[in-house]
Amino acid sequence: MDVDILHSGFDGLKFTIQTDIPPALRAELASAKAHAFDGNADCTLDIGGQPLTVRKAGGSGFTAHTGDHGAVWLFQDPENRIPNNPGITVDFRAFGLATGGLQGAEDHFRTCMAAWDIPYVETQLRLTRADFAVDLLAPWFEPDRNALVLPPRTKITEYTGVDETATMASGARVTGLRAGAVASRQIAIYDKRAEVIQQGKAGWLTIWNAARAAAGKPPLDLADRDQSQVWRFELRLGSKQLRNRFDMRSWQDLNDMIGDAFTDALTRIRYCQPTADRNRARWPAHDLWHLVETVIAIDLHQNCCGVLPSDIREANRSEKMREIDRQLLGLFVTRAAISDNPPRFSGV
Repeated sequence: MDVDILHSGFDGLKFTIQTDIPPALRAELASAKAHAFDGNADCTLDIGGQPLTVRKAGGSGFTAHTGDHGAVWLFQDPENRIPNNPGITVDFRAFGLATGGLQGAEDHFRTCMAAWDIPYVETQLRLTRADFAVDLLAPWFEPDRNALVLPPRTKITEYTGVDETATMASGARVTGLRAGAVASRQIAIYDKRAEVIQQGKAGWLTIWNAARAAAGKPPLDLADRDQSQVWRFELRLGSKQLRNRFDMRSWQDLNDMIGDAFTDALTRIRYCQPTADRNRARWPAHDLWHLVETVIAIDLHQNCCGVLPSDIREANRSEKMREIDRQLLGLFVTRAAISDNPPRFSGV
């Protein structure tokens, strides 16, 4: 199989924090947003030594970012709060995750929160999104929606461009597949080379060529599609998986268990090699899928605990039921004794 691994790592990460920004920060953000609106351009502040670029958008709140290697920050206005919405949402940028990983993202988060004097405790954190991507140089490959083996009722979208327009013409070259729901579990396989060219994301070419140089291979020439076709296999997990199923909320939970969550997803979604067998569950996994599984297993080995929170809850539930059964048995025996009911034994 002629394929090179050009990159693997987290491509998306989002947290919400159930707290409010302090009055001093609120005043600075309001002033910067007004300047951005008047000048029709973003306004950059330096707060506590940490740059923050404020946009004119944001509705009743404030939208800002900390650069291409930082994060997008959404702050609710404490004086005009939307009920039941988190006070802060932090959406980490892909390039920052690609170069700094989880530790870099956590360090950036804590540095910003301290610089801006935002009060919070770990129990106020909510992990809402995590994406992991593997970039493969495989010019010979083209996605086939029939090769996806998914849980029942999972929706699949096939598209022919980076804007993810659903395919209607049978003659179009397939440039990607997307299946599942963002709030739960999703798989995306798409032409990353086309996205880099059309959206001007040259940073990815730098990352890929660094991997090529480390392997003693020449840099990619994106003008030659037959030699530079990069396919991205991306697994995305939303709040229904991260919080409801795996009970992940804080940075510690993320570091301890995110590997378990992605490993579980790989058992429920597969890209296979179709055969004549009518039972799709027996189809063998595609060679590229085997490679993706191996990469994720190696990269996230340190982020696995091997035990799901649901297993612990079920064990605790079973033990509690046994305890209650013993209590009920004792109550029934006591009730029978004070009612002068003689013991009865069945013959053997």
